[in-house]
Amino acid sequence: MADLSSFPITARWPAENPSVIQLYSFPTPNGVKVSIALEEMELPYEPHLVTLADADVKSDAFLSLNPNNKIPAIIDPTGPDGPIALWESGAILLYLAEKSGKFGGASASEKAQITKWLMFQMGGLGPMFGQLGFFSKFAGAEIDDPRPRQRYVDEAKRLLAVVDGQLDGQDWITGAYSIADMAIAPWLNALDFYEVKDVVGYHDLKNVPDYVARFFDRPAVAKARNIPARPT
Repeated sequence: MADLSSFPITARWPAENPSVIQLYSFPTPNGVKVSIALEEMELPYEPHLVTLADADVKSDAFLSLNPNNKIPAIIDPTGPDGPIALWESGAILLYLAEKSGKFGGASASEKAQITKWLMFQMGGLGPMFGQLGFFSKFAGAEIDDPRPRQRYVDEAKRLLAVVDGQLDGQDWITGAYSIADMAIAPWLNALDFYEVKDVVGYHDLKNVPDYVARFFDRPAVAKARNIPARPT
């Protein structure tokens, strides 16, 4: 059995089965990317709920694994050169696709295209939609100046048009279902949580709504979207 005692995080979130991937996460759009990937790839793993409260993500235990204090993060006890710790959801998706040999592309060209769209989500959809949510639903909504919110409304519309165009004539972002979809679709679904679908013209899009519905109809996605389970 693997020994994970060299990872201080395991003192606070003990591993019941240290021989499988340890997932430290919360079911946000970024968090569920990894639980979805693990389910789709059929990789054994053990989830640990790390809330977004400072008491968790800024604890010494969690910072020992991810000094950037963001979920998700993983420890893989059977990494290529021994146990490996990773954070940044995009990096984790690329690693898991390589480890499993699934959903990362069969050829160098396919891998490059999938990586391109994964980076599009990491640098575009995630940050811009997150800011839109802040200025629409959270503390930023209290700001009287309309310009910050409008900036992210406009940017969200632009990014949605890019995704909608890419989906024209195909079910998935790069043709075959991939980690790019696991990254992009949860963030598209976040527009519902942020209560901004009408503002950004979501229902007027030709392809995106059906794409998101198709994604969440996948059995692995339906299972993983609340892993680790939110506190009741």
